[in-house]
Amino acid sequence: MEEVLRKNWPEGLSKKLEYRSGERPLHEYLIQNAEEMPEEPAYIYYGNTITWKDLEYDTRRFAGFLKSKGIAKGECVGVFMQNCPQYLITHYAAQMLGTVVVPLNPMYKESELEYFINEAGIKAIVSGDELYQRIENVSDTTPSLQFSITTNYADYLPDSPTLPVPAELLMEKNIGTAYDMKEVTETAEPLPETEPIDIWNDVGLMVFTSGTTGRPKAALLTYGNALFKTAATAQGYRLEQEDRTLASAPLSHIAGMVMGVNIPVYSALQSVLLTRFEPEAAIQAIEKYKINKLYTIAMMNAAILNYPDIEKRDLNSLELNFATSFGMQVDESLAEKWKRITEGCILLEASYGLSETHTCDTFMPIEHIKFGTCGIATYDTSFRIVDTETGEDLPPGEQGEIAVKNPGVFKGYLNRPEETDETLREGWVFTGDIGKIDEDGYLYFIGRVKEMIKSSGFSVFPGDVEAMMSEHEAVAQVACVGVPDAEKGEVVKAFVVLNPSYETSISEKELVEWARDKMAAYKYPRAIEFIEEMPSTSSGKVLRRFLKE
Repeated sequence: MEEVLRKNWPEGLSKKLEYRSGERPLHEYLIQNAEEMPEEPAYIYYGNTITWKDLEYDTRRFAGFLKSKGIAKGECVGVFMQNCPQYLITHYAAQMLGTVVVPLNPMYKESELEYFINEAGIKAIVSGDELYQRIENVSDTTPSLQFSITTNYADYLPDSPTLPVPAELLMEKNIGTAYDMKEVTETAEPLPETEPIDIWNDVGLMVFTSGTTGRPKAALLTYGNALFKTAATAQGYRLEQEDRTLASAPLSHIAGMVMGVNIPVYSALQSVLLTRFEPEAAIQAIEKYKINKLYTIAMMNAAILNYPDIEKRDLNSLELNFATSFGMQVDESLAEKWKRITEGCILLEASYGLSETHTCDTFMPIEHIKFGTCGIATYDTSFRIVDTETGEDLPPGEQGEIAVKNPGVFKGYLNRPEETDETLREGWVFTGDIGKIDEDGYLYFIGRVKEMIKSSGFSVFPGDVEAMMSEHEAVAQVACVGVPDAEKGEVVKAFVVLNPSYETSISEKELVEWARDKMAAYKYPRAIEFIEEMPSTSSGKVLRRFLKE
């Protein structure tokens, strides 16, 4: 299998991973950037240019404040914000102290927050003003939480923004009983020395997984896991200091974190930061700041392509766009439309990965794109495809459970030894995903083991049916689940968001008939339901369990 995995390694790309400044935690790269290029732009936030010196100094001061409040190495700090410079400052300040960063999705409500705070034993949380009341509401039932800091996103806005500003950036400051981040950062003494880090053993990040069953589990990731995956992704996609990126995917999601928090610091490149994705703001950012490397979720590309008068906009600076197939597929059709509107930008599937491996276990060779796949194994990465019944390794072309091994693999789940032993076996992460590797070394993701549909004794994977349904021009988004059937055990039901031009010109029955002609009898959807919007996470991942319920 190893020989197959390296078969299509890009010509001219080194097969050895070479860290830009050695095996050091990423906050040391931030410090190095501030020393070597203090006045160079690091991030641009709606027109506010934040230099490496600015970012490092504010980070050191906030780290000094956290330390003065008793935050110590190994303790957990929650980050409950939308994208903003304060997110970056909190992340790296916490890591300068050797603490564990716990990203909290800004969509979380009180019951979810209560669970995560207690599960991780979070000692301090930094939140956006608009989210703080939710923390206040659970303060009596979260004993580990000692204090909170709030921040107003407008604190880092320029007097005259250069891009459209979302409404939540203009709300009045609401501190409540918490500390104000701007005030404490301005008055705190900068942290004189960072905490010594054992890079491959010290945990620097705790990411809650959104498993298909049970409550989320906390995956423990080391400082080295983060460095390795950041360096591998940057080198695989040839990201350099001269590049200009756009960070609009949620930083609280592991993929958005790699692309928006880690890579700009590791590669010392300039990134335009948006609090959230909005087509007009993203388009203007590309036009004004000449973005040339872009990470998106496929639905973002679709939103831009369908934006009024998009053909009159200037997206020609774009060269490479790595995208994730959440909600819709990154397929050849989407790539061709993107190439035309940008006059040449390459759109490809970004990677396969999961929280337990700090994501980005594959990358797509730019010279040999194979649509419908997740690309090839990244640096120092091995894959196995395992028979779910016998546990035996399967050859190329056969479907089974994906197992992956590399230096990005997590240490285990917090306080979950049984689940850790089930997932992590002799350094291999058994992902619970079904896939295959073809004869050219490309990985195909087919679906989750626990989302597998058993119809007439056959295994049906939602992703497989969804990919075929997406070929119909009426289908904008599709998600499939299994529903009980007295005769077949289960049958497939598809939920479809229609393209606007087909909303009155096609029926569910017609789409079922089309699918029956395209798929095996056990596989095609027996029922289709049109919906206006697909339930999804903030990162765009479709929540099939909500559809099933």
